[in-house]
Amino acid sequence: MKEIEIYIDGASKGNPGPSGIGVVICSNGETIKNISSYIGNATNNIAEYTALIYALQEALMLKAESLKINTDSQLLYRQIKKIYKIKSTNIIGLYNQVLNLMQGFKSIAINNIPREENRGADKLATKAIKEALREKLGR
Repeated sequence: MKEIEIYIDGASKGNPGPSGIGVVICSNGETIKNISSYIGNATNNIAEYTALIYALQEALMLKAESLKINTDSQLLYRQIKKIYKIKSTNIIGLYNQVLNLMQGFKSIAINNIPREENRGADKLATKAIKEALREKLGR
């Protein structure tokens, strides 16, 4: 698997509050893996970064060489592109982890896409929260 395209999203009910991540991994226009995971209480930005970390780890396991990452998070996009500085101490460790994981690839393109184009990852992130809250309530 040389090149893969990834859609990422993080969601938080409350900000901070119950949070989830969604990752859609595609190869040659086909979805090859969906990840939906509850990450506990977090801010939306922490959820976005966590989704990116999951995506990068999965891409390494798939032995991808080149990545195209799509996110609807303007903040994450601008921080990764070094347009914005990172002021939050909660984010700096995740940011450094992302930079470290990115070194495992020959090339990475990161794109800031409209929310409408990220529905798959968004649904997976929201689904993780809903399922975790349902379990918590015992339903």
